[in-house]
Amino acid sequence: MLLMLGCHKPPEQSGMPPNFVMPVTMFEVTPSSVPITAEAVGQTEGAKEVEIRPRVGGILLKRKYNEGSPVKAGQTLFEIDPEPYKIALNQARAQYNQSLARAEQAKREKKRLETLIESQSISQREFDNATSDESITVAALGQSQANLRQAELNLSYTNVTAPVDGISGRFQFSEGALISANTSLLTTLAQVNPIWVRFSFSDNELKQLGGALNEKNIQEVSMILSDGNEYPKKGKINFAASEINPSLGTQELRATFENNERQILPGQFVRVRVTTGKKDGVFLLPQLAVLNSDQGKFVFVVNEKSQATPRPVVTGQWKGKDWVILSGLQAGDKVIIDNLIKVRPGMPVTNMPSFKK
Repeated sequence: MLLMLGCHKPPEQSGMPPNFVMPVTMFEVTPSSVPITAEAVGQTEGAKEVEIRPRVGGILLKRKYNEGSPVKAGQTLFEIDPEPYKIALNQARAQYNQSLARAEQAKREKKRLETLIESQSISQREFDNATSDESITVAALGQSQANLRQAELNLSYTNVTAPVDGISGRFQFSEGALISANTSLLTTLAQVNPIWVRFSFSDNELKQLGGALNEKNIQEVSMILSDGNEYPKKGKINFAASEINPSLGTQELRATFENNERQILPGQFVRVRVTTGKKDGVFLLPQLAVLNSDQGKFVFVVNEKSQATPRPVVTGQWKGKDWVILSGLQAGDKVIIDNLIKVRPGMPVTNMPSFKK
């Protein structure tokens, strides 16, 4: 492949003496293994995000938590005026007691008539009526018992509690407001341990990783925070879409991370690094050694005549401060890594001691 390097003139045309030899530093490259990775921007979210709505309506008396504070499952968040529900409970209890008394009376009456029907002192019709009365009162008792249980539940629902551990959200209603059952959104609750991260990879990125991702072919998931530091705990994939999103051209994924100290909050933007394996037979070069031309990236290799020769290369991603060279080099090649602004194709270079990378 012929590289058109307009800015690189032969030594005799660059103002250098004809016998000038450029001192340079060289890397003697050796094959390496690098992890197969890709990074994507992701956004965190709570593992559970719950809307807190009251099961009963009424006047909101008190808020019993601080906005943004952690709460425990079962902790009371709000108190709704219980007086109407206490009255309803007393009424349901009185109704239940009446039904219980009627049922017991009907049972006694039926038992009394059983002896009379045996001696034929009463008609069959009278006994049948007593049996029906007993069945009706027993059914009414069951209904009263259900109403009593519902009244007890309604009273308990005046204490609105947290269904899960999490971080509380903003308070949406002021104390004294009239709220409606099942519709008024009081606040939200986010479970932040574990924390979830949603991210996606394009089709080209998936090809670099070896194809579509799933829980089995991903070896490691890391999270890089906004300050550039890596989160100390590794994650796991807990969702991988089975198809490419047709509108975005990406595979959507989600990872879960432990978050015991609540270091990560929902809504943060982070970077997610996924590792699927390793690639052997690649080379690592300092970033400054890789140059650009109209035809692509290239490096200067020292040939057998100790001359600088441009060599096209195919790069992968960076590993630390080095380029990963996928193709274009062979083991033992000596690559020039400094004085590159002065180096020209065919220029003699000194036999400075090379060192391996």
